[in-house]
This record gives sequence, C-alpha cells and structure tokens, in this order.
Amino acid sequence: MTQRCAVLDDYQGLALSMADWSPLAGTVDVRTLREPFHSEDDVVTAIGDCEIVVAMRERTPFPASLLARLPRLRLLITSGMRNAAIDLEAAARHGVTVCGTASNTEPPVELTWALILGLARNLVTENTAMRAGGPWQSTLGADLHGRTLGLLGLGKIGTRVARIGQAFGMDVVAWSRNLTAERTKEAGVRIAATKEELLETSDFVSVHLVLSDRTRGLLGADELRRIRPTGYLINTSRAAIVDQPALLQALRENWFAGAGLDVFDHEPLPADHPLRTLPNVLSLPHLGYVTRRNYEGYFQQAVEDITAFLQGSPLRRLG
Repeated sequence: MTQRCAVLDDYQGLALSMADWSPLAGTVDVRTLREPFHSEDDVVTAIGDCEIVVAMRERTPFPASLLARLPRLRLLITSGMRNAAIDLEAAARHGVTVCGTASNTEPPVELTWALILGLARNLVTENTAMRAGGPWQSTLGADLHGRTLGLLGLGKIGTRVARIGQAFGMDVVAWSRNLTAERTKEAGVRIAATKEELLETSDFVSVHLVLSDRTRGLLGADELRRIRPTGYLINTSRAAIVDQPALLQALRENWFAGAGLDVFDHEPLPADHPLRTLPNVLSLPHLGYVTRRNYEGYFQQAVEDITAFLQGSPLRRLG
C-alpha cells in the first residue's frame, strides 16, 4: 500500500528540488504544503490522511493535542536533531516514530554577523537612501574594533561567533548559568561574573542559548534597561528568551541603540507588527538556518529517514 507523506511549511517551494526523492517512487506519495497553518484544525484537515510528515524546524508545533488527532501518523521527521515544538512523549504514546536530520551550525553564525554589521554600519538606512536618491552619507557607524561583544551562551554557535568577534579586534565576554572559567579560557574569551555585568559592559549583546524553562524570559525589562544607551541586542536563537512586550517597549522608548532580530514569538510575523517597521530594528524572517547546504542536508536525510523507517530500521530517532 502506498504511504502518504506531507512536507510542511515549504515556504519557498524548494523541498522537492533539494533532494532526490525518486527512491520513494511507487512506495510513498509525497506532497508539499507551502502555507503556514493557523490552527490545529487546519493541520488536521491538511495532513490527517498522512502516515508520514516532514516538518521544517519548529514552524508547525506538534503538541499532544494535535498528535491525538492524527491517528494515521506513524513517522514524523524534523529538520535538525532537536525540536521543542514536538511532544516526544505524546508521540511515543500514539505510536509515532520521530526522527531528525543533521543541521549545520555555521549558517546562524554567519547571519548573526550579518545583523551585527548591518546594525553597526546602518546598512539598511544607507542602502534605502541610495535606492531612493536620498542623502549621500546620513549616518555615523559604530565601530567593532576595540568594542566589547557580550555573548549569552558559549556553545557551538556562541564559540564560533566569539572567534569572529576576536578577528574584528573585539573584546569578547560570555555568560550563562553553567558557564565555567575553564570553558571560556578554552575559547579565549572572558567570563562575566553575572548576567547583569555582561549587559552593562557590552557594546553588542548576542543571544546564543537553548530555550528552556530556565532561559525563557531571561531578558526582561530590568535586564534590557541595563544595556548601554549606545548598545545593540542581537537575537538569532529563540524569541522567548527575551520578554517580547519588554523588548517592544525598550525599542519604542530607545533604551538602547537598536536590535537585530531573526526570531519572533509568532512566525510568520504579522504584516502589521511593529517589529517590522521600527527604525531601530533590523529584522529578518528567521533566516538563520535557511541556506542551500542546510536545506539539501535536511531533505536528503529526510528521504533516508523515510526509507529506513519503511525498512524497519529507523535512523536518527529522537526521544
């Protein structure tokens, strides 16, 4: 019997061109869905007939309530080997195997620096002026050399971001709850005694923590007020690490110079959301992982996961 597979949230319509899906021909009927869902009812209507689903990162959540409404589902694949939007315990209860794929850490590092540089040198403002015949040089850039880069988190991504900051001649300092002086010494950076110290002494603060109960809301109003008036906040990790109402107030009232944001509490971000238009925000539509190399890896390994599952030997299982 032919299995039905839905590839979700293929916003750019690239999934079928990023991998060779022919090994599944005659066995699996693959269809792609390009639009985001607005409710669980929409998800059930779209994929309720599918035994296999390929999810792109955390674009579509799979909580227990949804998994209970998908009785045909047997294999759920996520890009990456971590997906906080999938209830793994509920999946197991409903007999759903969850598998992942590899994911490269370099793309979000590169995007972090695109945001830092874009903010520091006012690239959007100056490029817009060039295109519109506006003023020739209207802003004054912020230097990187000799400034302090504060990293909240020094894992794989944070460590790579630190190296690039050092190449620019920046003084790099890091903090997280479990970070040790030994670990920062290995990375060649300083350790901040407290989160507050890092915020108060950094010219650029970049978030590189995993979202968890301990990091949710880590930066609230009190913390955001500690960032220097000339400082910048960059978040390419998860929106919920920064209290979003507090962030919006901070940016509207100019508590600090600006923010570079690639993650939001609601994605896609509503068309009328102020974070799309505030002049001190450089915002991107969650592009951190959206590169050709990552997409090729995601979908090629999704095909491998499906093939292995159908052969009775699932690969890269989660949970």
